[in-house]
Amino acid sequence: MRPIDRLLRPTSIAVIGGGAWCANVVRECQEIGFAGGLWPVHPHRAEIDGVPAYASVGDLPNAPDAAFVGVNREATIGILRELAERGAGGAVCFASGFREFESETGDGAALQTALIEAAGDMAILGPNCYGFINALDGAALWPDRHGAARVDNGVAIISQSSNVALNLTMQRRGLPLAYIVTVGNQAKIDLTEIGRALLDDPRVTALGLFIEGVGDIRAFEAMAESARAKAKPVIALKLGASSQAKATAVSHTASLAGSDAGAKALLDRLGIGRVRSLSALLETLKLLHVGGPLPSNRIASMSCSGGEAGLMADSALGLDLDFSPLNEQQRKTLRAALGPKVALANPLDYHTYIWGDRAALADCFSAMMDPNLALGCVVVDFPRTDGATVPEWDMVIEAVDEAQARSGVRMALLASLTETMPEEIAKAVMARGITPLGGLDEGLEAIAIAASLGGKAPNPLPVLLPNQTVADQTLTEADAKAALEAHGLDIPSSRRARSIAEAKAVAESIGFPVVLKGEGVAHKTEAGLVALDLKDALALCAAAAAMSADSFLVEEMITGGVVELLIGVVCDPAHGFVLTIGAGGTLTELLEDSASLLLPADRAEIESLLERLRIAPLLEGYRGAAPASVDAVIDAVMAIQAYVCDTADRLVEIEVNPLICTPHRAIAADALIRLGEPT
Repeated sequence: MRPIDRLLRPTSIAVIGGGAWCANVVRECQEIGFAGGLWPVHPHRAEIDGVPAYASVGDLPNAPDAAFVGVNREATIGILRELAERGAGGAVCFASGFREFESETGDGAALQTALIEAAGDMAILGPNCYGFINALDGAALWPDRHGAARVDNGVAIISQSSNVALNLTMQRRGLPLAYIVTVGNQAKIDLTEIGRALLDDPRVTALGLFIEGVGDIRAFEAMAESARAKAKPVIALKLGASSQAKATAVSHTASLAGSDAGAKALLDRLGIGRVRSLSALLETLKLLHVGGPLPSNRIASMSCSGGEAGLMADSALGLDLDFSPLNEQQRKTLRAALGPKVALANPLDYHTYIWGDRAALADCFSAMMDPNLALGCVVVDFPRTDGATVPEWDMVIEAVDEAQARSGVRMALLASLTETMPEEIAKAVMARGITPLGGLDEGLEAIAIAASLGGKAPNPLPVLLPNQTVADQTLTEADAKAALEAHGLDIPSSRRARSIAEAKAVAESIGFPVVLKGEGVAHKTEAGLVALDLKDALALCAAAAAMSADSFLVEEMITGGVVELLIGVVCDPAHGFVLTIGAGGTLTELLEDSASLLLPADRAEIESLLERLRIAPLLEGYRGAAPASVDAVIDAVMAIQAYVCDTADRLVEIEVNPLICTPHRAIAADALIRLGEPT
């Protein structure tokens, strides 16, 4: 076995230390039913929590597969060395005060390096972490109370926060937790290595991640590829925004992208679903555990209340969910099941006429389930019963079960409140192959994410890795345009001028109308350094005289624009090169209309990104207007990408704003490029 497998699936556990935390580990291993060797270690105590103790690691009967090391940070290093020499599989390092305390203690980094050296080939969780719970095999190297119980299969969760992991074990949603693993400082093995080991366990159905930072992008890609190969979905709750990306923001692109956009783009690229809350994480994992990703976003909703039907429709706003209109066959069979008084729609309010009639409920639910649907949702909130059964609600479960069997479409029971989907009912429903979802908002979010995972395959190309530079040089607009033109970007005819007289001569050679720009400022429009549509020399000279600039850029005036776009790329130190496309010109911040992905990207991905914009109808020709050339826009983005790939070792950010899109061209009217030097 690999060391990490011995650690996570141990047949023997050593618990080293004498404090309450170590006593808790011994207790939790016994309570979860660990059947292997459980060996407390303490030099002066005969037993810990009723289990006989050994005086030292050397006195143990065998090399333990896993050890919980609950001593201070200095002593931890010596214990790890003893374990490694004994041939142990791995250890949980509970102590803090390592690299995470470097700024406070000044010796944390050195101690962490010593810890890694002492561990040798052993797998190490932490330091500064709670450890893990394996509820499949009954191993709990966990120093506190928790809510996990033995299961035969279930989902795995890895968390960069021990306290968040502890809270997740206390869920009462019926979600079977196979593993809960905390990673702490990730000194020796990181989240991705743990993820791959958990995905290798055939009893794990899906993987959830609570991430503060990604770390090694290549390792993260490999973990995602392993998940895809095993058809096991991965869901993440990603925190934080990169201070580096925001600190270097000069362009509109940098302020739009930031690290949050980079994180989202990375997860999207790798086919990892991103949730916004812990509740949504649990509900999404539950849906994926029961039946995996959904084949589409087409769903149906059924409830016995008009208010609930309206709430379903309203709560789905902003989510990529499709309440498909009813077809003729659905209408016909629903009318037969419900009679003439019910208005037929999706979401459906089937009223209370059939409440308490199991056969009629089954007929109604079955009639709603068109084969093209990905999921049918029955909205039902269970009453407080204090353990008593309520036949009318039991009938709903039975009717949903029958409808799923008759139609072949997956079904879910969706409670509008988490509290009204009791744990015992959730478990019973899952045993029937039906997904119980608690909470309207998190339930619908879970459905949308499960649908997104069932779509097209993620981009297989490796992410273009970020550089580690400090911004050092900003190219002039003229130089930036020339550099991009060399990679295929269409730019206006232009020339620089160092005086008003020279600007006049340049304008006459280019031909009026022209655009005049004062040089030396990134945001020229805000500084009053842009004059458009100058039709003659008199207008040009007046505009130049009004500008506080020592030099000018004179260029042809582009006419016939259908729409203006922003095309930008920012080097996000945490995730890669983030391409952002959005509404351009002076509307960038006003419209807040942008979408992002990580480079490299192909033409189909760029076209899909354009389609996600709210101004996409303008590109297509809105209300009879001429459409823009989408091919020309994509050509422009590909040219910018080519420049990014050629300068990836030093590029900080690039922005073309606006890119003027006409029926035949996509022309860069302005460009900004910032380059850096290695840190």
